[in-house]
Amino acid sequence: MRTGINPQKAEGLLELTTNHRIVMVVFIPELKGYYSDMFEVIKVSISSLINSIPRTSAITIVDNGSCGVTTDYIMSLYKEGVVDTIQMHKENIGKIDALMGAARTAREPIITLTDCDILFKKEWVMETIKIFNSFQNVGSVSPIPVRRSVTYYTFSGQEAILRKKLKFSFTEIPENFEDYNRFLQSINWDLEKSNKFLWPVVEENGNCAIMGSDHQVLTIRRDILFKYTPHNPSFTKVGKESEREYVDLAVDLSGKLRLSTYNYFAIHMGNKLEDWMRVSANEISNKNPAYELKLNPEIEYIKPNQFYYKLKKMILKRIFKFILPQKDY
Repeated sequence: MRTGINPQKAEGLLELTTNHRIVMVVFIPELKGYYSDMFEVIKVSISSLINSIPRTSAITIVDNGSCGVTTDYIMSLYKEGVVDTIQMHKENIGKIDALMGAARTAREPIITLTDCDILFKKEWVMETIKIFNSFQNVGSVSPIPVRRSVTYYTFSGQEAILRKKLKFSFTEIPENFEDYNRFLQSINWDLEKSNKFLWPVVEENGNCAIMGSDHQVLTIRRDILFKYTPHNPSFTKVGKESEREYVDLAVDLSGKLRLSTYNYFAIHMGNKLEDWMRVSANEISNKNPAYELKLNPEIEYIKPNQFYYKLKKMILKRIFKFILPQKDY
């Protein structure tokens, strides 16, 4: 039985007050072994995230079957109102499925997909949106530039460079030296010994960005997730090319650019917290203005032609290597 009329029917359409959503998946099954320091890491990561975003950004945290201490912490953030959306999974459903499931509920036009061990800097949202606003054909932007990702699923960008539609050069960026070595250390790669190495820089409308990115943290256009990522679940706990299939390849198939910010506006911490990370997070103020986002028109879906894509990939690989510096850049 129903009495009266539901008052919401007379209230009209909802108004979207945000243009950017951050989705973070958290999985800490225990507080020992590999995960012994991870609870402190995620607290620093989430604190830096909350204090660095403007009022036009919103946060979704997905608890992917974590232990009770972690779950209670995430719930406390929701009750305090500093995180507006949480999703809870009793068991680990796999990183990429948890990430995609939450991202596809978002209504904002750009979505940041992030690991839970990222230290965000104050202006990372502003710098990310600046690239979307300045470059004409952007599909994704990362606040962590990686100079050797210039040819990693960047075939749309390589084609634009070869067609002279995008200004491109290799440039020294000495101010990136310390943060780049911190990134290398976080993934157990050999450190750089000199700040004279070259970065693959693209330029448009007087603004610069780095060609390519990794996928620890990446802001992607929402329509790419709905039009170019697989529709079926991955059923993969972590890795095994799941990020490649659902994120990296999707951006490239869309024909959009895969870019990073010119400098570091986030740091990958790994699973061990260092004192400087906590200090850096505590220095961030949460007084950030709203940022206006200007995107190209909606992406037109074109069913991927796998033969053409593989052919283009093969041709670009052979041609683009002649643009790369001959020395070890």
